[in-house]
Amino acid sequence: MAHHHHHDHHHGPVDPGRLNRAFLIGIGLNLLFVLIETGAGFATGSLALLTDAGHNLSDVGSLALSLLAFRLAHVRTSERFSYGYQKSTVLASLINGVILLMLVGGIGYEALRRLSEPPQVPGMTVAVVAAAGILVNGLSAWLFHRDREQDLNVKGAYLHLAADAAVSAGVVAAGLAMYWTGWRWLDPAISFLILGVILWSSWGLLKESISLTLDAVPEKIDLKKIRAVALRIEGVKDIHHIHVWAMSTIENALTAHLVLEEGLSGDQVQALKKHFRHELEHLNIRHATLETEGEMEECANKECGD
Repeated sequence: MAHHHHHDHHHGPVDPGRLNRAFLIGIGLNLLFVLIETGAGFATGSLALLTDAGHNLSDVGSLALSLLAFRLAHVRTSERFSYGYQKSTVLASLINGVILLMLVGGIGYEALRRLSEPPQVPGMTVAVVAAAGILVNGLSAWLFHRDREQDLNVKGAYLHLAADAAVSAGVVAAGLAMYWTGWRWLDPAISFLILGVILWSSWGLLKESISLTLDAVPEKIDLKKIRAVALRIEGVKDIHHIHVWAMSTIENALTAHLVLEEGLSGDQVQALKKHFRHELEHLNIRHATLETEGEMEECANKECGD
C-alpha cells in the first residue's frame, strides 16, 4: 500500500491485512445485528427499529463495497487497464452514496404515513435492541479509527458507523420515552431524525465521489502550494499546465510543465525533477509526470500561456 507522507499524520502507511480484517469483522457484526434488529422491528411494529436496521444494512453494503474496492485497488495493472482498478474505489463511494439517498426516500414516505396514526410500540424492547446497536456500531467504528484519514472509503465507513452509534442512542432515548410517557408518535418521529443523519453523512461522501469521478483536484490538494514548492527549487523559473487528479481514493497523480533556466546540464535537470517529485510526495502526490522546457523555448501547448 502507498507510503503517505502527511505532515499532520503520524500513523504511517495503511496495513492492508489489518484493514481487510477490520472490514470483514465490521461486515459480520453489522449483518448479524441487522437480522436481530429487523426481526425485533417486525415483532414490535417499530418503524424506528426498522429504519435503524435499514441504516445498518446500508453500512453492511458500504463496508462490502469498500472492501471490494480496497481489494480491486491492489489488482495488478494490465495493458487495457494501465492504472489497474484503483478508480473502482471512487465508483464504490459514489454507488454507496446513491443507495443511501434511495433508502431515505422509501423510509421517509413510510414515516410520514405513520405520523397520522402511530401504532402501539413496546418502548422498552425498542430501547434494549437499540442499545445493542450502540455497542455494535461503536466497536465497528473503532476498527477504522486508525486509518480513517488515509482513504476516502475507510473514512466513509468510519463516519457511517460513528453516526450509527449516535443514531442508536437516539432510538434508545425514544424507546425509553415511549415506555414512560406512552407517546406513540415518537416512533415515526425518531425515524425522521435517523433519516436526517443518513442524509447528512451521505451527502458529503456523494459530493466528493462525484468530484473525483469528474477528475476534479482532490480536496486536500492545493495547487498554489504545488506552485510555491516548484518555484522554491533552484533552476525552476516557472510551472504551468498543472493537472492533478485522483487515481483512487488514496492515490493522486500530477502532470505539469516546468520552465527551467537556460544552461542546465542533463544531470542537473534529472536531480531537479527528482527533488520536485520528493517534495510532491509530502503533498500526497506519488505519481508525477513532468515535462521540462527552457526559458527561451516557446511551449507548443496552447494552454501553457495561462
